Amino acid sequence: MRARLIRDWRFWLLVVALLALAAALALPRLTLTRQARDLLVVIDITGSMNVRDYLQGGEPVSRLAIAKRAARNLLADLPCQSRLGLGIFTERRSFLLFEPAEVCENFAAIDGAIDALDWRMAWEGDSYIARGVHAALAIAGSLKADLVFLTDGQEAPPLAGGELPAYEGEPGAVAGLLVGVGAAEPSPIPKYNEDGREIGFYAEQDVPQENRSGPPPADAPSRAGWNPRNAPWGGEPATGTEHLSAMREDGLRRLAAQTGLGFAALRDPAALWKAVEADTRAHLVEVRVDMAGIPAALALIALTTLFGLGALAGRRPDRLPS
Repeated sequence: MRARLIRDWRFWLLVVALLALAAALALPRLTLTRQARDLLVVIDITGSMNVRDYLQGGEPVSRLAIAKRAARNLLADLPCQSRLGLGIFTERRSFLLFEPAEVCENFAAIDGAIDALDWRMAWEGDSYIARGVHAALAIAGSLKADLVFLTDGQEAPPLAGGELPAYEGEPGAVAGLLVGVGAAEPSPIPKYNEDGREIGFYAEQDVPQENRSGPPPADAPSRAGWNPRNAPWGGEPATGTEHLSAMREDGLRRLAAQTGLGFAALRDPAALWKAVEADTRAHLVEVRVDMAGIPAALALIALTTLFGLGALAGRRPDRLPS
């Protein structure tokens, strides 16, 4: 009888299932150490982010849509125990929507919030990028998070004299990344009416071509119609190409150097994690991992095999009919 049991495969399948179930009940949880990150993601929602200079499935896609997709991919790439907060930028202010929250427990809520971002949430039409980055750094510092700021870098109106405003913080005190969104070649900026319907593109006269705040530039006296009191900037409207938009990589690199941030141009939304990983700080967290699923799965396989093969053997005729 004992020898027959030893040769019976069904007996051994039952033994494997019982041992695996016992292991699943007795196996303790393991404590593992992994890297996590705390990030504040701020997305530029100003008008130039509506420029469609990306392609998706052969169709033009706006910078804002690509920035949102990159942020959603970043959310999916972050390991559990990481935290992510969300903010928007317009005019000269970065506005915090919610503080960093754990990404796995709150994945659906964070993902939905990023997907719902829209240019209509902007409260002003100006775009002082440098001041917005400075404000975002102050917010990230107060939250003890690293900053990921996605923008095309187009200042509207342009910087006075091309000079960045002074940064009052300590460069490098907050780690993070400036992400340049958009193509290098200028494209027209879509124009919308008060109902939010696209009605064409901005023309040269629709957009400030020069920042005329502060003292006039050194070449002002050589301009037509110049008068030191009545027309210190000259007597004619400024001309230029500010109504066309490209990703301002040089300006963003200067801003990154001023604040101690890294810089990366957004070519592929799926590749943002690599740049973020390189320019943000990781911290170690302890994670309790339940290993009971492995022996439990082995027990299930053994029992499935036992009853499945048993059912097939039960249908096989013992002898052929005469």
